[in-house]
Amino acid sequence: MNGQRRQFLRMGAAFAATALAASWVQRARAAEAGTFEALDLDWADATRQRPVPVRLYLPQAQQPHSRGSPLVVFSHGIGGSRRGYTYLGRHFAANGIASLHLQHVGSDRQVWTGGNLFGVLGRLMDAAQEQEAIHRAQDFRFALDTLLAGELASRIDGQHVVAAGHSYGANTTLLASGARVQREGRPVVLRDERVRAAIVISAPPFYGEAEPGRILQGVTVPSLHVTCTEDVIRIPGYYSGLQDRIDVYDNVASARKWLAVFEGGSHSMFTDRQGTGGALNPQAKAATRELALAFVRGVLLGDEAGMRAWPQRHAGILAQFRGPGLA
Repeated sequence: MNGQRRQFLRMGAAFAATALAASWVQRARAAEAGTFEALDLDWADATRQRPVPVRLYLPQAQQPHSRGSPLVVFSHGIGGSRRGYTYLGRHFAANGIASLHLQHVGSDRQVWTGGNLFGVLGRLMDAAQEQEAIHRAQDFRFALDTLLAGELASRIDGQHVVAAGHSYGANTTLLASGARVQREGRPVVLRDERVRAAIVISAPPFYGEAEPGRILQGVTVPSLHVTCTEDVIRIPGYYSGLQDRIDVYDNVASARKWLAVFEGGSHSMFTDRQGTGGALNPQAKAATRELALAFVRGVLLGDEAGMRAWPQRHAGILAQFRGPGLA
């Protein structure tokens, strides 16, 4: 009976949200018809002798403000590449938000393809080392510097930048947004002061640290956290589940922060993979891209209608949703 009552209330909430969401959804659908270009750019940081390939999803339409498109800088998880998370990059760009997808060469797809199959575990462990985590945050700053100093700079609003990432990329996002770790008695500070907000998808704990509050107290920008009840990372010798994602949300110091937890799913559901997370996969992708766009519009552009409507529109697939003004 409780389950039936819960489902009834969710359905009622979804219907109640329709009027609130109507105008925002119409604008979003109209924007989907807009065009964008996807540019692969092969940059290299000479200082570190490290390639930093990127893919830029760039709106072609003129933006309503003169400074160019707001920008999301996206960091992939271990084993990913600049060509992943297209469902997010394309959606942002079709709706007037540029999306710069980084490829981190020390923890990219070469983890899976860079040698003997039996060496995959070793390559995974190497990719998760502290130095690679630092390089990733430096990749973020280098790519943003390069974009804003290049020929495309006039089409980007460098005052409206959002850091985003999935899994290990969520850790990169948090470092760029103000997270600090202690090494040899000194804080390692990798914050990029241009970051105005953060989208954190399936964040693991920081390097096994036991005090997330100390590490995350420097993350004060608005943040959106996305996960699911079956968001589990499990490899030999390592396990991380939903509670780790909740702990990250609870311990960031953002005055404005939101948490969306889908019911079911999987950790890799938030990549472009289709065969993981069951029937929730396409629903969660559609809901995540809608929520991410609403968050960017809300925190950067002041258009908060989408964020208000979203949890009611997707109540049927949510285990919980937390944020400012919610019980």
